[in-house]
Amino acid sequence: MENATIRRIREADCPATADVIHRALRISNLADYGEAEIERLVAAYTPASLMERAAWMHFYVLEEGGAIRGCGAIGPYWDKVDEACLFSIFVDPAYQGRGFGRRIVETLERDEFARRAKRIEVPASLTALGFYRALGYLPIDGVPDEDRLIHMEKHRTPEPV
Repeated sequence: MENATIRRIREADCPATADVIHRALRISNLADYGEAEIERLVAAYTPASLMERAAWMHFYVLEEGGAIRGCGAIGPYWDKVDEACLFSIFVDPAYQGRGFGRRIVETLERDEFARRAKRIEVPASLTALGFYRALGYLPIDGVPDEDRLIHMEKHRTPEPV
């Protein structure tokens, strides 16, 4: 992990990033969701959709050895200046458990959207609840939304941006 770098996504990264997301969904999330749900999500994460997301949020990739190993994004929470939301945090299943996910979230929490936020929300998959809890995020109400995600939050003191 010491050779891993995190940087903003570039258009050339999008196919490899989509592949990482697809593997994570199909391998890591399959036990908590059905195959049909997973394939619906896979279809939504195309290289083009990643570039669309990067146009309105700060989308990062974690790269190691010249290959994309993970990703994550942060953006405003419903156009609020003092709240932010984490999105699309995925790590290639072959690299999970090595601290990559933690590094991605820590990078997102240092981003300007997070620094000005008094609250950061993340729509967590059932698979990732323990991961986010370990990073200090707590369920808002514990009730899954229509996509079977649990909304979690972390309160913080905003920093000057």
